[in-house]
Amino acid sequence: MSDGYDLTADRFTVGTIGEVGRRMFLLQCRQGDVLLTLKIEKQQVAMMAEYLSGIVKAQARPGHLPEDLELELPLEPAWAVGTIGVSYDEADDRIVLIVEELVAEGENGAIARLTVTREQAAAFCIQATTLVESGRPPCPLCGSPLDPAGHDCPRTNGHRPPIV
Repeated sequence: MSDGYDLTADRFTVGTIGEVGRRMFLLQCRQGDVLLTLKIEKQQVAMMAEYLSGIVKAQARPGHLPEDLELELPLEPAWAVGTIGVSYDEADDRIVLIVEELVAEGENGAIARLTVTREQAAAFCIQATTLVESGRPPCPLCGSPLDPAGHDCPRTNGHRPPIV
């Protein structure tokens, strides 16, 4: 088990390393000298962006969005993300994310409490959506990512696979 974190974000972003189709998504949060980098799945990034955008849209228009969203070094993740909980603290006008480490059933993992502004959340949503949509296009039949080398689509029942 890793240590837990309670960070009020100076920076909050998402990015990738690697080639499209083999990318690793990373979630980063910085408070002062503490940088937390977590491995996160593409689907988790997409769902976070969708949920956070709903929170941001339900409030007053955010102010100036952060522009520096590049990942910081080192890129070595502390742990992989399991579950994510999100809430909006209306009194402080902040979004709170509870991110739990992915562990085997019955084990205890690390927990990170990340507090971000609506502006940071809005910038995250834009960055996340751009990254998710820049991946391989989905197969029109099964929804799985199309691979330029070929795609064995289960919906074609062994017949000619879709071409990219």
